[in-house]
Amino acid sequence: MLTDKIKIAELTSEEARQFLNDDAVILLPMGSLEDQGTHAPMGDYLAAEAVALDIARAARAEGIPTFIAPVIPFGGADYFASSHGGISLSQSTLVALLDDMFACLARHGLTKVMVINGHGGNVGAINDVSLKWRQTNGMFVASMYLWQISYELLKEILGPEAAAKSSGHGGDPLTSVGLHYYPEILRMDLAKAPPKGQKAMGVDVAGFAALKYAGARLQAPIEAMETAPHGVWGGDPVYCSAETGAALTDRLVKIGAGFIRDHVSKRFAA
Repeated sequence: MLTDKIKIAELTSEEARQFLNDDAVILLPMGSLEDQGTHAPMGDYLAAEAVALDIARAARAEGIPTFIAPVIPFGGADYFASSHGGISLSQSTLVALLDDMFACLARHGLTKVMVINGHGGNVGAINDVSLKWRQTNGMFVASMYLWQISYELLKEILGPEAAAKSSGHGGDPLTSVGLHYYPEILRMDLAKAPPKGQKAMGVDVAGFAALKYAGARLQAPIEAMETAPHGVWGGDPVYCSAETGAALTDRLVKIGAGFIRDHVSKRFAA
């Protein structure tokens, strides 16, 4: 009989030997510690772990023994290094960390792995390490970048116009997801609207690490603080809600659990 424990960290070594076998699916949640808006906790890894737990529970309801590894709380360094109190890892360090984790799992035959990612700065490292392990031993690790998926889901849940009002860094999806999972640590009374007419080096800001000139978007080495002094860009957090968070996470969990059932648990058999 499968243990009720879902987190690998809570398994005893004997339970690990019993339950982390060839049938087990391992989820690796990861996120970042950076400015998510003056109203939101800096650790978006909290949301990634919460979604991963719900995905694991849903996959278990399908009869698939699913466990989650300890969350990686520090994201790959990018323009958010300017976040006061933020902690990030260089891309080379994150690649090395993921590579070592994959190696440990592979050594014990735990090759049914999926990454639950909550930070854009992690994408490159995940892709590099996943490709290396596929080429090395055939281990095929897919990644679910939660917030990229969420932007499209929000258009279906709220409608395109309403989604445009709330979607963006510091707004949806993360604020609504936070209001759903841990409303007690959000401070909506501190929320700030996205800036208007933001400039960096005398040029109009087009987004994170981007400038706008003559209708064209140019990549540029500007920091997050120059783009969004209060951590908010695009959507306004005033439009976020726990109800939206509940609807969104329900969709994310169904996608994640379904993918585990149909592909990860079968090692992507043709």
